[in-house]
Amino acid sequence: MYVAGQVPMENGELVATGRVGAAVTPADAKELSKRCALAALAAVDSVVGLDSVVRVVKVTGYVASAPGFTGQPGVVDGASDLFVSVFGEAGRHARSVVGVADLPLGSPVEIEVVVEIGVEVSG
Repeated sequence: MYVAGQVPMENGELVATGRVGAAVTPADAKELSKRCALAALAAVDSVVGLDSVVRVVKVTGYVASAPGFTGQPGVVDGASDLFVSVFGEAGRHARSVVGVADLPLGSPVEIEVVVEIGVEVSG
């Protein structure tokens, strides 16, 4: 199951805006990436339920970065750590992290996730 990019929202509003390494600290951005991961899990849960997840396959993290900021992997660790916390070894995944100039709505971070879903075969 492919989960579209999630940004850190609360009650329909972004929790923070700006670039990491300028308006947003790396530590705050790491927490925001965890919030994005929770939103991705909520999306999975609403469609198939978390019990259907076999494993987290891939995470892609986009980090809106101030010029010279190179700590993008540490930001996305918040999301990665959450998946391992929820699913144990099945939460370990391949990962790509990209620093970008801007993200939708001015979000500091966006997380995309691919999870493998178990399918029961009747018959």
